[in-house]
Amino acid sequence: MRKVVSRDGTTIAYEKAGEGPPIVLLNGSFRDHTIFDALVPELAPHCTTYVYDRRGRGESGDSPEYAVEREIEDLEAVIDEAGGSAVVFAGSTGANLALEAALAGVPITRLALHEPFFRVDGYPKPPWNFAKTLRVLLEEDRRAEAVEYFLGSFLGFTPDAVAEWRKGPLWAMNEANAHTLAYDTAICGDFSVPVDRLAGYTTQTLVLNSDSTSAWLRAAAQATAAALPNGRGLELPGSWHRIDMDVLGPVLAEFATA
Repeated sequence: MRKVVSRDGTTIAYEKAGEGPPIVLLNGSFRDHTIFDALVPELAPHCTTYVYDRRGRGESGDSPEYAVEREIEDLEAVIDEAGGSAVVFAGSTGANLALEAALAGVPITRLALHEPFFRVDGYPKPPWNFAKTLRVLLEEDRRAEAVEYFLGSFLGFTPDAVAEWRKGPLWAMNEANAHTLAYDTAICGDFSVPVDRLAGYTTQTLVLNSDSTSAWLRAAAQATAAALPNGRGLELPGSWHRIDMDVLGPVLAEFATA
């Protein structure tokens, strides 16, 4: 992988592919850049893709103390590598991070979001002590328990659903990246859609959700789109918190090159 140094000296690893306008792909909880392995071939004929490992994951470095501002600087460093401005596509907590970066003035020409992790009225937020409980589990190196706690208390998974995830091929990555769940929790703030702040963000923004996702994720996507002056919501075929790649690719390519 290629490397770029973020403002605080942390090394961020990224891959570049394709030709055309630059688009940076930003992952969410648990994952690293490989989550986009199926999407990059869909975009590469139309765009130059930049996928990177967020700090603390994969081949990227980390810092002793975490701050959302450092992750914003990481994204900006990758955008600098892309020529100084770029379209950004981000999913789940990555969408929350991309919004924070956009509001901080990072040069994003167009923004596409997939199901940001907000909770709107009518859908309960995680427990009030969620962040503290997660931190204690991680400090005690109870990584598997931390992952299970995040899945259950944050995402609302049933015990049976958590058990199924444990059997899946990505569980090892879940545990390896468990420490970054504290980062994603910090990114989400109080889990509310920042309506007042979004009202001043005028860059064209596409907010996506799948037609088979959770009700709270659909509601969050719709509320985010409604809060943005130039926001547009779009529901696409898929499964829970995932859009079919053969559908997502053309939609993003058109959005990035229009």
